[in-house]
Amino acid sequence: MVAPAESQQTPATPVRSPRKPPAPVRRAQTPDPRPGFLRYKVGDAEVTALYDGIWEKVHDAKYFGNATVAEVKHALADAGLTTAFVPIPITVFIVKLNGKLVLCDAGGGNQIQAFNPNSVFVSGKMMANMKAAGIDPKAIETILISHFHPDHIFGLLEKTTNAPVFPDAEIIVPAAEFMWWTDPSLITRLPEARRPLAQRIQAVIPHWKNVLPVEGEDEVVPGISFVSVPGHTPGHTAFHLSSGNAQLMISNDTAYVPALCVNHPGWHGAFDQNGDMAEVSRRKLLDRVVADQMMICGAHFPWPGLAKITKDGGSYALTTVRSA
Repeated sequence: MVAPAESQQTPATPVRSPRKPPAPVRRAQTPDPRPGFLRYKVGDAEVTALYDGIWEKVHDAKYFGNATVAEVKHALADAGLTTAFVPIPITVFIVKLNGKLVLCDAGGGNQIQAFNPNSVFVSGKMMANMKAAGIDPKAIETILISHFHPDHIFGLLEKTTNAPVFPDAEIIVPAAEFMWWTDPSLITRLPEARRPLAQRIQAVIPHWKNVLPVEGEDEVVPGISFVSVPGHTPGHTAFHLSSGNAQLMISNDTAYVPALCVNHPGWHGAFDQNGDMAEVSRRKLLDRVVADQMMICGAHFPWPGLAKITKDGGSYALTTVRSA
């Protein structure tokens, strides 16, 4: 039997179901920087910081395994930051050196939702700020990826189709990170909440012909070398920029929120896959930055993501700056 067309069916008595009012759209309390880009020089290299968004993360007792919410709030206050939430800005960097444009990570692509409905996660502003800075996305020749967390790679993929946003750029990734995330057995080993990320990575990135996994700490483009800093993820990598006598360590997530992880390098965050290893990597990298008196920038440092670091006993002190 074939059911009659909808227009031919006898109208049923309407049944009204109670409707819940739509949840209010939460907006970031942190104003965007104006403009959303900043340029500075490192030797002959020109670095452009691009604001991609911010995660205003509600306080969570599980955020650090060895620090309380009260201690986190105290650390934020000491750094002059709000204590209403943990402010985690997202900054992406473009390096222009020897006439070539190198994008360092790709932001979140407006594709990330906070797990906690009381948090706000805004991303995807990189492209607009790139254009505001006068940089044509099609001119990006190389993209360096530090690790495969969403706020660093989702800007590579179109939101609904997974099509490449930068189809003509070479994408250089740490081989250890690539191998870990593309292992087919990983899916069943991950907690259920993390499986969709691995499934999306495995469905897309290994099939792109412009992805180049690189072993070790090679100079991946002239003037920029990989620096292995595992722990946050198995293959997490920093980028060392050198031009003439000037140096910049693009630290990515090695010390993601400096008020917490630079001032308290022994705190082990929930987003570090291996807390002990992440601490060893963090201290080693920060010691190198201090010893070589180089500048440092980070994906989640206070805008514009550039800083100077000094040793302060068993920890470190960070000063945000706007030029190198």
